[in-house]
Amino acid sequence: MKILVTGGLGYIGSHTTVELIKNNFEVVIVDNLSNSEFFILENIKQITGVSPKFYNLDLLDFKKFDQIVKENKIHGIIHFAAFKSVSESVLHPVKYYENNIISLLNVLRAMNLNGISNLVFSSSCTVYGQPDTLPVSEDSPFKMAESPYAYSKQVSENIIKDVSSSSDKLNAISLRYFNPVGAHSSGLIGELPLGVPDNLVPYITQTAAGIREELSVFGNDYTTKDGTAIRDYIHIEDLARAHVKAISKILSCNSQLYDYINVGTGIGHSVLEVINSFEKVNNLKLNYSFKERRNGDIKEIYSDVKKSEEVLGWKAVFSLNEMMKSAWVWQKNIKNFRNIS
Repeated sequence: MKILVTGGLGYIGSHTTVELIKNNFEVVIVDNLSNSEFFILENIKQITGVSPKFYNLDLLDFKKFDQIVKENKIHGIIHFAAFKSVSESVLHPVKYYENNIISLLNVLRAMNLNGISNLVFSSSCTVYGQPDTLPVSEDSPFKMAESPYAYSKQVSENIIKDVSSSSDKLNAISLRYFNPVGAHSSGLIGELPLGVPDNLVPYITQTAAGIREELSVFGNDYTTKDGTAIRDYIHIEDLARAHVKAISKILSCNSQLYDYINVGTGIGHSVLEVINSFEKVNNLKLNYSFKERRNGDIKEIYSDVKKSEEVLGWKAVFSLNEMMKSAWVWQKNIKNFRNIS
């Protein structure tokens, strides 16, 4: 089976590509390198022994994307390619709506034109907003989106649902995942933000490495156990395995399928707990200070994971300490691949 992975050199895409190859899928990658680097392709080959076919292309170019799909006789698509910064989306909403929604529409158009029925969509727990009750289950309604990024995921899920409902030619699963962290056990691929990180863990590792002078903790006045925001952090290798389970589920389904599934650990950790875990397992001290809350951030969210176990036969296995240890190994290895300034 040949799977096209959009954003396949990005953080989640690269790890999913590795897992797909391990499970005997042939992978075709489309990525415009807007938040990734080309050396990741070589590192995927080092891990797997296979060099996936790669196209450097922006998905907003429908004509070229459609040609790639035609040439490669694709059986299914895993769609990651999207902008993903909550804080940046607040500042540049049009950029996020244009990229995230039009890229999905182009994927769906190409699938329709080329007779492809199978889609796994990279969604997000941000579709829930600040839930009324925790843990948040798939039955929880969408609340008002706290950011344009979150709204782009809500709209995208609704588009997929409408397309699936309009015909029997689309089977799709939207994976609503929580906070991916950590790196591959090989130390060859991991989170590689370009510029100043927006997510907590790369900011932690870059501060520990001396690239950043100080770690900013946004908000210590939330009504949580230690005043900092709480999230459900999931190891990137666990998350990658969930995508393989999802595409396998769709490919083996004998009837039309549309579903949406949380992918998390079911455990909420505060920002300070993550910092403390990193310091403990790596025997380091971090320089950090508290700042004002950021626009678009919510107080607390973590997942109900029953459905992922029941539908996909999947559950997370890595601990927070393992996540933090692998993240630091990756950070120390990055300098072997390119310089960060």
